[in-house]
Amino acid sequence: MIMDKIALTLAIIGGLNWGSIGIFGFDLVAFAFGGADSAISRVIYTLVGLAAIWCISLLFRQSDTVEDRA
Repeated sequence: MIMDKIALTLAIIGGLNWGSIGIFGFDLVAFAFGGADSAISRVIYTLVGLAAIWCISLLFRQSDTVEDRA
């Protein structure tokens, strides 16, 4: 459950970053961490990509409600 929230948060951040690239031509991650080729930027891009892959699993899971868990 916590992993789902972390992955979803990272995927949203990545989507917002891509939106800023598309609309404004501005890469916030590259700006904040020293360019798109810096090691930390590449780590962030990789984490966002892995989070997006994780979020694919959310599409195929059955939702459970509080009543189902009790």
